[in-house]
Amino acid sequence: MCFGVEKMKKIGFDNAKYIQLQSQNIRDRIAMFGGKLYMEFGGKLFDDYHASRVLPGFAPDSKVKMLLELKDDAEIVVVINADDIEKNKRRGDLGITYDLDTLRLIDAFRGIGLYVGSVVITRYTGQPSAEAFEKRLKTLGVKVYRHYPIQDYPSAITHIVSEDGFGRNDYIETERRLVVVTAPGPGSGKMATCLSQLYHENKRGVKAGYAKFETFPIWSIPLKHPVNIAYEAATADLNDVNMIDPFHLEAYGKTAVNYNRDIEIFPVLNAMLEQILGVSPYKSPTDMGVNMAGFGIVDDEVVQAAAKQEIIRRYYSALVSFRQGLSEQNDASKIELLMKQAGCSPSDRPVVAAALKKAEETSAPATAIELANGDIITGKTSALLGASSSMLLNSLKVLAGIPDNINLISPTIIEPIQQMKTEILGNHNPRLHTDEVLIALSICAATNDTAKKALEQLKNLAGLEAHSTVILSRVDEQVFRKLGVNITFEATYQTKKLYHA
Repeated sequence: MCFGVEKMKKIGFDNAKYIQLQSQNIRDRIAMFGGKLYMEFGGKLFDDYHASRVLPGFAPDSKVKMLLELKDDAEIVVVINADDIEKNKRRGDLGITYDLDTLRLIDAFRGIGLYVGSVVITRYTGQPSAEAFEKRLKTLGVKVYRHYPIQDYPSAITHIVSEDGFGRNDYIETERRLVVVTAPGPGSGKMATCLSQLYHENKRGVKAGYAKFETFPIWSIPLKHPVNIAYEAATADLNDVNMIDPFHLEAYGKTAVNYNRDIEIFPVLNAMLEQILGVSPYKSPTDMGVNMAGFGIVDDEVVQAAAKQEIIRRYYSALVSFRQGLSEQNDASKIELLMKQAGCSPSDRPVVAAALKKAEETSAPATAIELANGDIITGKTSALLGASSSMLLNSLKVLAGIPDNINLISPTIIEPIQQMKTEILGNHNPRLHTDEVLIALSICAATNDTAKKALEQLKNLAGLEAHSTVILSRVDEQVFRKLGVNITFEATYQTKKLYHA
């Protein structure tokens, strides 16, 4: 029997409605400032999988589609911190450095027809790697501007809003009404870049304003809504805390949700806007935002359930990160408290118990995946396949209605691959990784209708939940990510070695 994942997936978010509301709200904000808006874009513009996981129905590229609605009015400015270039800072999800991600973002924007105006290197003090990157960008035909550290930023407002502060920064030449300021990651200097431009535009007599686009926390839903708690779990390492916006409550008598950093910086930011523009257009940090995500929720029950699963996933991720020496133990402790606030626990993730049970039965690593109809499929470690590869093939069989006793890949194909891995390439582990299994399955599909039938089910794995009893290799983790499978791991390595590739 073939289970159609997409048909059975519950939707809690109206993506089309969101795009329409969001693009119109930005148009209104541009008009509010007389025709020029610098918009600080927080979070990921591309591949926003956190949003798509907690808001089922939200497309990972929703923000980009929204910008495409404003295509003729928008240009992109990518901001990167010179210190991040010097330190070779990497994106945790993609594993690439911020400078390489800047190039990736430019290509991605251009690839869909959005105009990229320039790159700004912030906190520039002559760092050699930043200079080399600047030279590389200019060679590629990209405009580059430098912004410099400002002493006592952001507290010394009079100094900041002066020729010795923002005035030292290069003026970014922009052509469009909407300037989207984005970055490879947090701490890049997006807000300071926007404010610096307001200073320079004001000096030139150009009317311009500032707004912030941040999907989370969602200001228009309750503080302790699981979606907002999931945001806290996602940023546990940054110590972000959701709060009721006291400025909004005082100004309007209405409750709105924001987070501690925006609330703490608002008096300073507001004072800067007053210094630059003469009067600030905002009474609260919530006023600065343009996010309409809360109005796209059409089934709150579905959204709450999805957000609770994300909190649990973040908990497992924090445990693994600590085991790998990449974070502090209190990150997992914070998320454990957040799980209690949301009313969920690891026991609410059925694949965990199934994987652990299989591992106990086989005395070896195991993996489990939950299909859209609730069935749980497991995979065990064998001489030919790792547990994740086994689970992947088993789930494709079930989805395609193929009997369990049929081999999708003949041992006569697997064994030569193992021989090449160990005897020629020098690998110690002969078992096939998930990427190798998929390549082997693709080869079989060319001449075998059963293998082809299984391969066609790969698209139906997107959005499914899975769990491994050991930390997976980077290769396996990336394969599941590309397939759209939400996989978690126990914070345990398969071997007792100190080095894990």
